[in-house]
Amino acid sequence: MNNKFLALGFSALVGLTACKDFKKSETATEQKDSTQTEFVFETEQVADLRILRYQVPGFEQLSASQKELAYYLYEAALAGRDIVWDQNNKHNLTIRRTLEAILNANVADTASADYNKFLTYTKQIWFSNGIHHHYSSMKIMPEFTQEFFATLVKKVDAKNLPVLAGETVDAFLARISPVMFDPKIASKRVNLDGKVDMVVNSATNFYEGVTQKEVQDFYKTLPAQFNNEPYEYGINSKVVKENGKIVEKVYKVGGMYSAALEKIVFWLEKALPLAENATQKESLTKLIEYHKTGDLKAWNEYNIAWVKDITAQVDVVNGHIESYGDPLGHKGTFESMVSIKDMEASKRIEAISKEAQWFEDNSSIMAEHKKKNVKGITAKVITVIVESGDASPSTPIGVNLPNNEWIRENHGSKSVNLGNIVNAYDMAKGGGLLKEFAYTDEEVKLEKEHGAYGDMLHTDMHEVIGHASGQLNKGVSPSNVTLKNYASTLEEARADLVALFYLYDNKLIDMGLMKSLDVGKAAYNDYIRNGLMTQLVRLKLGDDVEEAHMRNRQLVAKWCFEKGAKDNVIEKKTKDGKTYFVVNDYAKLRVLFGDLLKEIQRIKSEGDFNAGKNLVENYGVKVDPTLHKEVLDRYSKLNIAPYAGFINPRLVPVMEGDKIIDVKVEYPSDFKTQMLYYAKNHSFLPSVN
Repeated sequence: MNNKFLALGFSALVGLTACKDFKKSETATEQKDSTQTEFVFETEQVADLRILRYQVPGFEQLSASQKELAYYLYEAALAGRDIVWDQNNKHNLTIRRTLEAILNANVADTASADYNKFLTYTKQIWFSNGIHHHYSSMKIMPEFTQEFFATLVKKVDAKNLPVLAGETVDAFLARISPVMFDPKIASKRVNLDGKVDMVVNSATNFYEGVTQKEVQDFYKTLPAQFNNEPYEYGINSKVVKENGKIVEKVYKVGGMYSAALEKIVFWLEKALPLAENATQKESLTKLIEYHKTGDLKAWNEYNIAWVKDITAQVDVVNGHIESYGDPLGHKGTFESMVSIKDMEASKRIEAISKEAQWFEDNSSIMAEHKKKNVKGITAKVITVIVESGDASPSTPIGVNLPNNEWIRENHGSKSVNLGNIVNAYDMAKGGGLLKEFAYTDEEVKLEKEHGAYGDMLHTDMHEVIGHASGQLNKGVSPSNVTLKNYASTLEEARADLVALFYLYDNKLIDMGLMKSLDVGKAAYNDYIRNGLMTQLVRLKLGDDVEEAHMRNRQLVAKWCFEKGAKDNVIEKKTKDGKTYFVVNDYAKLRVLFGDLLKEIQRIKSEGDFNAGKNLVENYGVKVDPTLHKEVLDRYSKLNIAPYAGFINPRLVPVMEGDKIIDVKVEYPSDFKTQMLYYAKNHSFLPSVN
């Protein structure tokens, strides 16, 4: 189960929606403009990407001890950055370091068209943590020639290139160039096509030398439960075949990714004495043990302690967590997020959390699938300090963890809304998209008045209530086992539907969270418009929908469009030769959301693979090519990049001798400079792992 809520709806398209010393000598290495009167949220647009920045309000109000704690956790986050690169593809670190060596050597004519194409490609690779697009997972193809690339490489001092021992530059180019330039090699990072061997046909680095059947048979041999406390098998390992035997290479100190994990442990151990309370200290202790040993029991114990820590203002997520990058849903990509609690903004999300049992009791799902006693959903709005690994540069706007179902049911979960990230998206909004794809002025007015707040409420409900709701039938295995490659899509659809079901409910008005159901109307318009049309701008003409969140939204919108056709709940209209989808009956649409929620919860609770497969394949995957072309043509005239991600702030310690007496926040303003800075100061893995 994957519980990351991405800023990928309509509003996101216009903007919302894991040892060095303490010297300060390199402060000037990164450009910064923190003294500007007006903070610049958007710094550049390149290819299909917008590069944004976010602020960290409230950091200065932390105590000296909390700032120091945050600094160590910040360093631990960045120390794991290389891991996700290698997990995404085994050639990624080699390619990244080659591109960076070329830039550092200044060997190209920076005024040439080929260099601009090279720089664009490099920024795309940085943004996606590898050679595959962060969202579509298709390989990013260079627009410069292989010959131009070879010319640049040969101008770089060979000692600065990631060549293997004894390897010549020509041999190096022969090894790495096909991976970059041949579209047939490593063409897709994650292949979810159930008709092929998804392991063999995915370029991700979680498996090597094994087939899908071999992997699935391997995990079937492992015990399903330990005292009804299942482990997240495979979450921190690579599966390979050695001497004809299937084995796991575990991520741990002394194992795979040891060099980076040693640095993470180093910084976590510095953070440990500064823990704000005993529970946080216990969670950090278990996290350190987990990274040292790779022991999944320690991972469970860490998550339980982390959930129980509800009072610390400084918090951290650090580990191998979400499994979107694994076609079989076992492997967790490294990510880290360091944050502080936004006390005032958390009041809204805490109010939702306190009513969790009411929402569960009044859900449209079957009685036998409802939790009789919803456990401790701790909800808050956070201010992000830094993100790393799979959470950066592209970031979620909401997170609900841990993912282990039995921990959620027995110990609860933490649900967070990334408040300053949402604010940065909002402040960097582009224009034109709403007017282009909304049918009436009333739709535009509703969105402008209520859209941003509706998005925040949707995120809150999705994370706090959605992912935490419902339960599996007794004896049913976790969804990644029963629903396989469809688990992520169905889980995100389920959480979305919980949020949508209640966004048009007077309960939220009674709670003081909405002034009227107009917020719900705006959210419904937004969701249908995006699910059926605007999210298609992320796809190339002719492509199927691959990414789990996109599949989820199309599934929900298309299913409701079809099932509501008799009552004209959602109407397809044409005006001036352009297509629109208009919600005619919000109350009936809410009923449809509830009906679909009931069915998807049943599928999850019973582990009904065939029903889940049919839902996703029939509604979530295929795209009407005529409509798709129209959407792309209309969107191309707006000059808005469909994806956005962030330059992180930088924490700089203020020293008095060997002691940190304060920590300052700086706001770098150049993406290229930050990426080269990270490569120099936060890169610990060898190029081949």
